[in-house]
Amino acid sequence: MKLWSGRFTKGSAKILDEFNASIPFDKELYIEDIEGSIAHSQMLAKQGILTDDEAKKIKEGLLRIKEEIENGEFVWDIADEDIHMAIEKRLIELIGDTGKKLHTARSRNDQVAVDFRRWVLKRNLEFAKKVKELIEVFVNITKSHTDTLLPGMTHLQHAQPISFAYHMLAYASMFKRDYERFIESYKRNNKNPLGCAALAGTPHNIDRFETTKALGFDEPTINCLDTVSDRDFALEILFNISMLMMHASRISEELIIWSTSEFGFITLSDEYSTGSSIMPQKKNPDVPELIRGKTGRAYGNLIALLTVMKGLPLAYNKDTQEDKEGVFDSVKNALISIEILKETLKTMTVNKENMYKACKKGHLTATDLADYLVNKGVPFREAHHITGRAVALAESKGVDLSDLGLEELKSIDKRIGDDLDLSLENSMKSRKSYGATAPDRVKDQIKYFEKFLKESE
Repeated sequence: MKLWSGRFTKGSAKILDEFNASIPFDKELYIEDIEGSIAHSQMLAKQGILTDDEAKKIKEGLLRIKEEIENGEFVWDIADEDIHMAIEKRLIELIGDTGKKLHTARSRNDQVAVDFRRWVLKRNLEFAKKVKELIEVFVNITKSHTDTLLPGMTHLQHAQPISFAYHMLAYASMFKRDYERFIESYKRNNKNPLGCAALAGTPHNIDRFETTKALGFDEPTINCLDTVSDRDFALEILFNISMLMMHASRISEELIIWSTSEFGFITLSDEYSTGSSIMPQKKNPDVPELIRGKTGRAYGNLIALLTVMKGLPLAYNKDTQEDKEGVFDSVKNALISIEILKETLKTMTVNKENMYKACKKGHLTATDLADYLVNKGVPFREAHHITGRAVALAESKGVDLSDLGLEELKSIDKRIGDDLDLSLENSMKSRKSYGATAPDRVKDQIKYFEKFLKESE
């Protein structure tokens, strides 16, 4: 018999039990459900709604259920519908009628809201920690590569020489924003739904501030109708994960490209690569490829929940049951993705010579020649045309612009003097504006991230 079946004359059809039930996946929330119920019962006792002895029995029963679940002794029955009813039914079996009093001044609407919200809040902090560890890996890589030349690209075409450290710090910047989003989501959503009951609050003399303190929330939610309807916290973590995975996918794409024979900028470790079933020579970048693929999965879960929520009237609707599986899936896949990305980066080999050779293709110092001429008083558009002629000369000789002799460059335009330096190293070191690729500026950025890592401990 269902715990809610008083007004019904017939039992649920078996197919309805299967269709309606969330217990196959919401049992993930058992810790939060038990902790929420203990806090609720303790508050009821403090308010004189339960006796201290009743609250004690409830707590002891709930802790025993927790042990049963963790020891694999708990019997899950799909007919119980969800984690809340499964635990309450078992509690009544263990402690009798006292267990029936637990649901006083509470609904499954605020119960699931507090359980799921607390689960998501914990995951926000877990992600923040993982992302910080990833940022630290990027920072550690940079310390050995402030002078390592890499072709900076636009449109995947060689553009200007930069340092490998500078490139890695671009990703550190991306992931720092991800860290901030998870922390901000935690702060914004750390509010207590418990005590809102079905939608309108309760006539019982409860104390929502008491359960707020017991469960580690900052404050109770302000409007109960909104509270039981709200899944913004779930959508936020799905969005945050989608952004995180997008950034992970971008570095993954570059790792894939850089590890090809055509580029050869990096070599992935054997630990985080796979082989081919038919071609013995192959070493495949499966880790970054899978991260790239799982990004699409994260996007799908976000869009799915947005679609579920878009047309729901207040307050709770059964549609909202569809809020959890996508979140559980995205959390699980994103956490392992970030962890394995971290290890992949830590164990890869950076091939400096190949990066340098690549910088000798594409005339990366062309902009430097144009800037030099502008500093000599040449209008930029004219300087652009002169540089174009210099590039054409280099092309005709089959060399890079940086390898043209000074006399050859002077033959292009009389305003080119002995002070011109078109070396790759000078180009990279000359870009000294705030946030730029010059070694001193890169070292400033490293210090910035080291300070961030220390202050966010």
